[in-house]
Amino acid sequence: MAGHSQFKNIMYRKGAQDAKRSKLFSKLAREITVAAKMGGSDANMNAALRLAIQNARAQNMPKDNIERAIKKSQGADASNYESIRYEGYGPGGVAVIVEALTDNRNRTASQVRATFSKYGGALGETGSVSFSFDRVGEIGYKAEVGDAEAVLEAAIMAGADDVQSGDEGHVITCAFEAIGEVSSALAEALGEAESVNVVWKPQNTIEVDEEKAGSLMKLIGILEDDDDVQNVFSNFEVSEDVMAKLTAA
Repeated sequence: MAGHSQFKNIMYRKGAQDAKRSKLFSKLAREITVAAKMGGSDANMNAALRLAIQNARAQNMPKDNIERAIKKSQGADASNYESIRYEGYGPGGVAVIVEALTDNRNRTASQVRATFSKYGGALGETGSVSFSFDRVGEIGYKAEVGDAEAVLEAAIMAGADDVQSGDEGHVITCAFEAIGEVSSALAEALGEAESVNVVWKPQNTIEVDEEKAGSLMKLIGILEDDDDVQNVFSNFEVSEDVMAKLTAA
């Protein structure tokens, strides 16, 4: 398996604070509702719903919340959400991909475009940056699940493409189309994953200085706070020194 650099600095994620948990649960519930509405409420027969539920469980979303989200999809008043991807550039020419679920395309497009403009970026056409990313499945496990060799062996047997192990845990990458099968096989070998996500993984990264990194983090932070935005991905990277300065500020 070829190694890839772990990109914890590429996708800027704010810490899971209590104040953010309600918003996070709302976004997870929306994903579950949309998946159930599109493919049915039986997770055994609906891969998208199964993945959405796995994501929710990984974030400790209560079982009652998950069940309510599924039931909401069957109601006559369920909102007609659609999945939209926005692509653009941030400061320094950094590529940014925004995934949204919205019941008002015009509102969401306006908000995303305004946020890009405010922080020195520009929204582009669909496909303008995604060609430089790979759509892959990413499955995370805590470090204590096993040593690097054991996790590597389990990943190979499950059909994964790559494993990155470190003090913080194990990140297993697989083909986007195989995430259901790979995550199920890993669950049998290693137990329930800490996270199961479909991500846009950059083929190459762009290192930015402190000023640009600060603007990019503000841009991505505001995008992630938007109720309609589900995920934000980028290809920027910062040095440990710059990250330390920004987190201390």
